[in-house]
Amino acid sequence: MSRLATTLTAIDAANSADPDVSEGTPAARLYGERMTAELERLFPDASEELRIAARGQHIERWTSPRSAYPEGREGYLTWRRELGAFHATRVGEIMAAAGYGDDSVAKVGAMLRKEGIKRDPEVQALEDVICFTFLRWYFQPFAEGRDPAALEKIVAKTARKMSAGARARALDEFDLPEPFAAHFRD
Repeated sequence: MSRLATTLTAIDAANSADPDVSEGTPAARLYGERMTAELERLFPDASEELRIAARGQHIERWTSPRSAYPEGREGYLTWRRELGAFHATRVGEIMAAAGYGDDSVAKVGAMLRKEGIKRDPEVQALEDVICFTFLRWYFQPFAEGRDPAALEKIVAKTARKMSAGARARALDEFDLPEPFAAHFRD
C-alpha cells in the first residue's frame, strides 16, 4: 500500500470511532469521504498533501466539542484555532508514521490551520472544498429553523472565504435563493 493510501486509511480508522452515526456512518468519517469526493471533483490533480488535508480536516473532531468552550465569538474562535492545531498535529503523526517527511507534514499542518488563506493556492483550494462540502451536504439541515438574517450572515461569511472561481462555480451548481446568491457574485 502506498504511503498516501496508508495515511488515508489511518485517518478513516481514527474517524470511524466517532460516536455520531446519525447518517448510518460515523460522522467524521463521512465528512472526510465527502471532502475527498468534492476535492476530486473540483481539483482532480490535487497534490498528496492537499488530499490528506481534505480527508483529515475534521479528524477526531468529536473529541473537542464546541460546548467545552465559552459562548460567543471569542470562544468560537478559540475552539476553531485549537481544533486546527489539533487536526494538524494528529494528521502529522499519521503522516510521519506512513513515511512522509517534515516538509509534507508542515505543508498539511499549514493547510489545516488555514495559514495563508487567500495567498496560498492549496490552502485556498482546501477552503473552497470545505465550503462546497458545507453547501452540498450540510447547509440545508443547518439552515432549518434558523433566523433568516443570521443565516444570511453565515452565507456571506462562507462566500467571503471562497475564491472568485469557486463562488462562480457555486452559483452554477447550487440553486441559491436571493439574497444568498448575491454574496457569491463578484
